[in-house]
Amino acid sequence: MNAPFRSATMNSIRTACLALCSLSLVACVNLAPDYAPPALPVAKQFEASTLAEPAASNALQNLPAVAFFADTRLKPLLEMALQNNRDLRVAALNIEVAQAQLGVRQADLLPSVNVGLNGSRLTTAAGGISSTYTTGLSVAAYEIDVFQRLRNLTETARAQYLATEEARKTVHISLLASVASTYLAWQSDIALLDLTQKTIGTREATVKLLQLRFDKGISSLLDLRSAQSLLESARITHAQLRRQKQLDENALTLLVGQTIPASLLTESSVLDGHFKPVTFDELPVGLSSEVLLGRPDVAQSELLLKASNANIGAARAAFFPKITLTGSLGLASSDLTNLFRNGLTAWSFAPQILQPIFDAGRNESNLQIAQANRSIAQAQYEKTVQSAFKEVSDALIARATLKDQWSAQKAQTQAEQDRAQLSQLRYRQGVNSYLDALDAERSLFVSQQALIQIQIQYAQNMVTLYRGLGGGGSR
Repeated sequence: MNAPFRSATMNSIRTACLALCSLSLVACVNLAPDYAPPALPVAKQFEASTLAEPAASNALQNLPAVAFFADTRLKPLLEMALQNNRDLRVAALNIEVAQAQLGVRQADLLPSVNVGLNGSRLTTAAGGISSTYTTGLSVAAYEIDVFQRLRNLTETARAQYLATEEARKTVHISLLASVASTYLAWQSDIALLDLTQKTIGTREATVKLLQLRFDKGISSLLDLRSAQSLLESARITHAQLRRQKQLDENALTLLVGQTIPASLLTESSVLDGHFKPVTFDELPVGLSSEVLLGRPDVAQSELLLKASNANIGAARAAFFPKITLTGSLGLASSDLTNLFRNGLTAWSFAPQILQPIFDAGRNESNLQIAQANRSIAQAQYEKTVQSAFKEVSDALIARATLKDQWSAQKAQTQAEQDRAQLSQLRYRQGVNSYLDALDAERSLFVSQQALIQIQIQYAQNMVTLYRGLGGGGSR
């Protein structure tokens, strides 16, 4: 190859490259619809809210879990769950997958350069053999992203990656809340078992006393059988609570992801003051529904909406010309031994422009799918916001009434306790029948159980509210 010809050829290649680059810069357009965050399909603020200003709600959202769950035995359980829970581990691995997929899409924006060595031997018309050996760098079918098809696909992958990170935060917060709620339920079982055991002891003593009185002809068989029935009722409750306590321990073990050390399963009740979550009484009124935007599941849903929006741009780009480049640069020789010493410079340059003419409606159908998926993603986003609003609103409504219920239940329990004591005293004095005393004792036991349950419900409601407001994030 003579020098003038080689120079003219290289000038032609440079001219073609510059022309294609200019085309890509001038004609590069984004065909994706402009994205605008949807309006929140809920009320502007929570009617039952006793929380309110943005500063207060943000402080709650940013409150680390270790600061909120202040129980000294609950903290180790939370730490074990964060280390060993399989759902959280899967969520973290999903992030790695999404990150790798994003890397694949980003790589599509740049040409793939390969190095190779090729050889061919052909029979010539004269009956001889012609050999050709080439080596060098090559670029195969690199797409110039004129209409941002690849960039929109990359944006889709980026939004999906970020959505996966938000999904991990959702699992993180839900895990902490589930561990705390299950721990509280288990503590409730302990408190109820302790109450039931004391009640059984009291009723056993009553049955013994009535048996003696019956043997001496002082009490009737009806009184004895009524006391025995009440005793067996307490034993039934005790068996049910033992079963429920074991079930709650199993649930807690599953959440923690390992066998719980015996030192953390000592049976001291939360009613002794161990569990003291942060209270929200000092926060003002009028919580805005925009606080829901801080929840990771809402952020995840919006990111998926952005991903589907970018997919529309990629689907629209399929209607326009696709420009690809294929080329190589290296050495060529008819003798393999001289390829790297005396080989001639060899190159190829093959740009291609393809314009869809007939595809049997494939591109149109793909665009309809992308548009429908975006509508689905928006509906799912709106549903996520509405579900989050309901969860927080329910927690606020419950919180507004549980404290009053707790106070009333405490007063009722005290009244039932006084009534039981007076009924026993009147029975001993012969003023009332033993049925009145039994009814008072039965009512007292029911009221004491309800008092324990309402205390646990109040604590669990705080956990629900903390989770509903997206508290703690990933900390």
